[in-house]
Amino acid sequence: MSNGEGKTIKCGLEEIVMMLEVLNKKKKTWSTVHSFKEEKTPISINWEGDSKVWFNVGDYPKMLSFTQIEILKLLLNHILEEKIIFSTVPDTNKSYPNSGSKGNTGILEQNKNSDDGLTIQEELNLGKNLKKMEGSIVGETDKALRVTIENGEDIWIPKSIIKSQYDVETKSKQSFVVDSWFLEKNNLLVQTVK
Repeated sequence: MSNGEGKTIKCGLEEIVMMLEVLNKKKKTWSTVHSFKEEKTPISINWEGDSKVWFNVGDYPKMLSFTQIEILKLLLNHILEEKIIFSTVPDTNKSYPNSGSKGNTGILEQNKNSDDGLTIQEELNLGKNLKKMEGSIVGETDKALRVTIENGEDIWIPKSIIKSQYDVETKSKQSFVVDSWFLEKNNLLVQTVK
C-alpha cells in the first residue's frame, strides 16, 4: 500500500469468513464478485502448493508468502471480531474495550420497568467518547433515525453511532447515547456520559 500498489475494497462478513476458510486450509480455493455501489470487483483466493497463496482482487494479483498469510489471518480475524462486536446491540453483561486511556470509561444507566412494577437499573460500560442526548423519534429509515431534539430541531442520526437501546414506537422523549464526534460536528450541546 505504501508503494501505491494494491486495491482497496470494503469486505462483508461473509467474504471475510470465506477468505479465512481458505487461509486456514479448510478450503483450497474461493472466489466471488464483490459489489459496492455500481462497481463490481472479482475476488479469488487459492493455495499454490502448501506454503503460498494467490490473492486476486480485480486486476491486482498478489502471491502471499507464509508470513504474509499469517499476518493476513490475524488481520482478518481482528476485523471480523470488531465488525461483530460493534454491529450488534450492546450486551449489558459485557465490558467492551475502550479506545482511549484506561480508567476513563463511561457508565450508562438504563432504567426499565418489569411486569410487576419494579424498576430495574442496568449499567453498561461504554467508553469515554460518548455523549447522551434527549429527543423523540419522528422518522426512520434502514440506516438512520430522525429525532426531534430539545430545541425543536429535527436531525438525522445514523443508527450505527447509537450505542443505547431505543424504541421506535415510543413517540415520547427518550435518551440516546451516541458517538461524541457526531454531536460535535453538528454543533449540538449535550451531556457527556459519566
